[in-house]
Amino acid sequence: MNAWIQQAVALIKADAQRSADTHLIKLTLPVLSGVDLYLKDESSHPTGSLKHRLARSLFLYALCNGQISQNTTVIEASSGSTAVSEAYFARMIGVPFVAVMPRKTAKAKIQQVEFYGGRCHFVDCATQMHAAAVALAKECHGHFMDQFRYAERATDWRGNSNIAESIFRQMQLEQHPVPAAIVMSAGTGGTTATLGRYIRYRGFNTSLLAVDPENSVFYDVWQTGDTSIEIQQSGRIEGIGRPKAEESFQPHVIDRMMTVPDAASVAAMYWLEPLLGRKVGASTGTNLWGMLTLAAEMQQRDEHGSLVTLICDSGERYLDSYYDAAWVAQNIGELEVYQQQLAGLFTHGYRAMM
Repeated sequence: MNAWIQQAVALIKADAQRSADTHLIKLTLPVLSGVDLYLKDESSHPTGSLKHRLARSLFLYALCNGQISQNTTVIEASSGSTAVSEAYFARMIGVPFVAVMPRKTAKAKIQQVEFYGGRCHFVDCATQMHAAAVALAKECHGHFMDQFRYAERATDWRGNSNIAESIFRQMQLEQHPVPAAIVMSAGTGGTTATLGRYIRYRGFNTSLLAVDPENSVFYDVWQTGDTSIEIQQSGRIEGIGRPKAEESFQPHVIDRMMTVPDAASVAAMYWLEPLLGRKVGASTGTNLWGMLTLAAEMQQRDEHGSLVTLICDSGERYLDSYYDAAWVAQNIGELEVYQQQLAGLFTHGYRAMM
């Protein structure tokens, strides 16, 4: 084995060994009885998001496949969180990193990429990212990491401390240890692929609900089976949803999909803040809206059980966007109808979501 690759792999594995698992938080809401809600807090990773797991897997995959060597520039197409995490690992092993991202990406994410030594290359909209990344990689003889192609295969879905294995291990002592459902939004589709495959591999009676924001084709692809569907609009919920179905999106491992209005995602993000005592990102709001909707359906059927979803990243990255009232009014729109539904949870229980 090339000595440099051997050293790079060892550095990444040592970093993983030093990292504790992320917490599984039980959301305690006494009025909402019968269905227990859990949040897997992926914002506690060193780079602050779920994408830390993906970036680590992608780097190991590329290194062990001989795609990254000592002088290789790594290129990624990312709206932010994956870019931040990949910049972290690129600095760790000493290779240059360039993130191709839309100009409207949250400033805090751009600053974090640069903090880890990465460079940002901007395009006008998300639909231009892939072509620009391919061109850059060709120009500098670098490696395009291509999270949207390799996310579903870079992670060992059978176990090896992946996120699915972690969730089921942490649930073992709960009242309902096998969740009725796990709720997850799709960006690359890699995490939904890992969750769906692991559930089937272990034979758990758990369904996988994938939630999709507006201006994304994942729901339509899942519903119709047509992977050629494309749109020309960029999504407004950073990190999830895509204008086309990338190779990592595996619709056949998903039991159900749901489209969540962007305004509902932002309203749910706000609703969660006082319960946790801290801010979360809008993709977490998408996940939460889907989980609360499932809980309402279970309560209506008089079913008891547990539901799990993810805190994808911290809201501190979005102070100039989702946590700016003027930005929300201009880019997302009116939240009141969804805020009223969420407020009703404290008086009417899950029925407020119906």
